[in-house]
Amino acid sequence: MKHILIIDDEADIREIAQASLEVMKNWAVTTACSGQEGIARAAADQPDAILLDVMLPDMDGTIALQKLQENPITCQIPVIFLTAKVRGSDQRRLAEMKVSAILAKPFNPEDLADQIANTLGWDASE
Repeated sequence: MKHILIIDDEADIREIAQASLEVMKNWAVTTACSGQEGIARAAADQPDAILLDVMLPDMDGTIALQKLQENPITCQIPVIFLTAKVRGSDQRRLAEMKVSAILAKPFNPEDLADQIANTLGWDASE
């Protein structure tokens, strides 16, 4: 069973994404509401992937990504950005970072699990 960590400060986004992934793929999901909490959970839980909001109150998602990549315990975990920033310049800047994908918010809960699985090359049955 895959384990996903969702790091987002919006409770409704965390709840919708968690419910979607649990129902659609039966994946284990943990959540964090801040970059600091997410970094700590990633190190402790070693999830298979992280959904990371770009705009967090305590630290920018890009800073959280950098901290995850600097830590030998979390540097190999694939990270997918979630962002409401869809302007071309923002997308290009984010794409230059070492992320597996960038998903726009709002996302379709029915498609989220398949988007993650396809992005990461996971078998559809996982």
